[in-house]
Amino acid sequence: MRPPYEPGRVRYHHARGDSPDAANDQRGAPLPSFDPWRDDAAAPPPPPPPRDERPWDERGGDDGSFWQQERRRWPDPLPPPRAWWRRVRWGRWLVRGAAAFIVLFVVAVLWLAVTAPLSRSLKPPTPPSITLTAADGTPIARRGAIIGAPVDAAKLPAHVREAFLAIEDRRFYSHWGVDPRGIARAAWANLGSGGVRQGGSTITQQLAKNAFLDSDRTAARKLREAMIAFWLEAWLSKDEILSRYLSNVYFGDNVYGITAASRHYFGRTPMQLNVGQAAMLAGLVKAPSRLAPTGNLKGARARQAVVVGAMVDAGFLSRDEAARVQPQRVLAERAETLPTGTYFADWVLPSAREVAGESGTEATVRTTLDRGFQRTAERVVRQASLGGMQAALVAMKPDGTVVAMVGGKDYGASAFNRAVQARRQPGSTFKLFVYLAAMRSGLTPATVMDDTPVEIAGWKPRNDDGRYLGPITLQRAFARSSNVVAARLTQQVGVRNVIRAARDLGITTPIANEATIGLGTSEVSLLELTGAYAAVASGRYPVVARGVEGGRGASWYEAIAGRDTAMPDRIRDEMRTLLGSSIRGTGRGANLPVSAFGKTGTSQSGRDGWFIGFAGNLVVGVWVGRDDSAPNPGLHGGGVPAQIWRQFMMSALHIPVAVAPVEDAVAAPIDPANMLDQMGVDLGGEVGRAVDEAQPRIEDALDRLREMGIELPQPPAPRERVPERRRPDEGRGEGGGDGFEDGGPGGF
Repeated sequence: MRPPYEPGRVRYHHARGDSPDAANDQRGAPLPSFDPWRDDAAAPPPPPPPRDERPWDERGGDDGSFWQQERRRWPDPLPPPRAWWRRVRWGRWLVRGAAAFIVLFVVAVLWLAVTAPLSRSLKPPTPPSITLTAADGTPIARRGAIIGAPVDAAKLPAHVREAFLAIEDRRFYSHWGVDPRGIARAAWANLGSGGVRQGGSTITQQLAKNAFLDSDRTAARKLREAMIAFWLEAWLSKDEILSRYLSNVYFGDNVYGITAASRHYFGRTPMQLNVGQAAMLAGLVKAPSRLAPTGNLKGARARQAVVVGAMVDAGFLSRDEAARVQPQRVLAERAETLPTGTYFADWVLPSAREVAGESGTEATVRTTLDRGFQRTAERVVRQASLGGMQAALVAMKPDGTVVAMVGGKDYGASAFNRAVQARRQPGSTFKLFVYLAAMRSGLTPATVMDDTPVEIAGWKPRNDDGRYLGPITLQRAFARSSNVVAARLTQQVGVRNVIRAARDLGITTPIANEATIGLGTSEVSLLELTGAYAAVASGRYPVVARGVEGGRGASWYEAIAGRDTAMPDRIRDEMRTLLGSSIRGTGRGANLPVSAFGKTGTSQSGRDGWFIGFAGNLVVGVWVGRDDSAPNPGLHGGGVPAQIWRQFMMSALHIPVAVAPVEDAVAAPIDPANMLDQMGVDLGGEVGRAVDEAQPRIEDALDRLREMGIELPQPPAPRERVPERRRPDEGRGEGGGDGFEDGGPGGF
């Protein structure tokens, strides 16, 4: 059965208006016909097609089908649409285009207001100048550019303005930020010369580039430069643009702005410049570093002549006036009263800039440097017997405050900071982390380890002196700096735990995941390694070296992650015990008459010598070696590095040098008990401690003698002491003790 409708056609289910039932239909007259829509409203509508008046139930057509009746009853379909270009309403598209242009213009203005605020055109394209002071407020260094005060171009002499306009932008007062004629002229000149000889940038474009953009040569950068130039021209007057340009442009010798350049090169203000001086300054803008007259007076004078010729061509000068312009002279370079380069200043400058922030063109930042400690550090390094080697020294307080830093023998000869920038093998100073991991695992300085040759995965470490003592305590192994014991410990506690100990104490340089790290094969910096020893001195870790007062605090992430962790008292005491025994062992050359702790370190073939330790309130690290890592026969941590460390500590801690007393010909009798009591010496404490300190030396001496085949006899048993005879005329002293006869038994 066929469907009662034709696809694509709508059928109305109501009675025809002319049907017999129309009279009874309440909906009214027959439905009107609908004419097709036409583009031309003025044309008369076509006549409607004839309607088929036959009733609905009458079959028609040749085949009598229902679909033929439908085709007779409804008009033909709409004619095909006209071509699109005939249906476009151009007025509507013009309105849309104008609206889109307005929207894009508003977006561009907002973008420029955010990315290129007009206030930035007042700032020079260089970081602000920073003066660094020591902890006592004394200036120690100055970093940054010399920036002059802003100028008003309208108040400058006419020849000063005209010198810059003649050589940089002759049509400055007539264009809108971009000069098409200048661009075409520069393109033609560059095409003829086969290279880039001239530039088409206007003064406005140069200000836009210097204040807002970088120096890359890309099409995108040039487009942004042009947009910012239009932006500046729309919001600033010509004199304001020229004033900001002259106040910020670079003139060489780290000098920015015409005010600073006038004083730097000629010792006068911009208002006092003559035509020749103004022409020379205008000529420097093209290549300020190369044409600076303090280093290239001939080139600056040649460029001055070019500018004077440009002023003649532009009509600013007559030929007679140009002929009277003489080559200019500049002031001789004056010695800086304030040093502009030291190792400490170079290291602390990034932190100083962070603290200074947006403080304008001048800032003063107080550092942690102690001038007394710094002079002492420079003196001891200068007086050391280094030969062709270099040396570095870092002194800090246990909390990481750096008070002195020396990065080499001579900053003038080499500004490379070996205390911060150099990465060298630390040798046995790295054993601090091996023994820290061992103490964390439950071992103690009294734990006995085997000091005999060992092989670990084909690696055979050996002791530097070639001696192996068998079972010894960890305290004695640390004092002797036994390599085989350190290797056994690394294998026992695990390489990962050793690396973790180093990371906890602040070492950030890469550390190899292998057993050899226990002997210091991974490179570190002196600054970081000194900070690690400071953690043991302070009992908190990690200790981050800082050189600026008021530096940034810990971030929330660092605080949550445990940036500052207390070291357990037991582990701290055990580590101090180990470091104290080492300074009386391999580091005896650094021993002090006060409590001191430290460790020596020597890399393979004597390439690096280290000594790092602490005493009083100072933690000091010393490194000695060559920049090319060449071997240094005879160099070891207990030699020159330990001596430099001791000399610095003796002076910094104000420890008097002991002088042997002159013996009197006739010595008075001395009571040792009373003498020690008067000196405040505790026989049970000081003497016992001295005996404990001397025990490792005695044992080492006995070991050497046994290896040579010499066996010392056992000491005899102590004899019973014979009481002394008292002189009849001698009574008791004030102290209640017995007196002794000169030369008698027991006399001194």
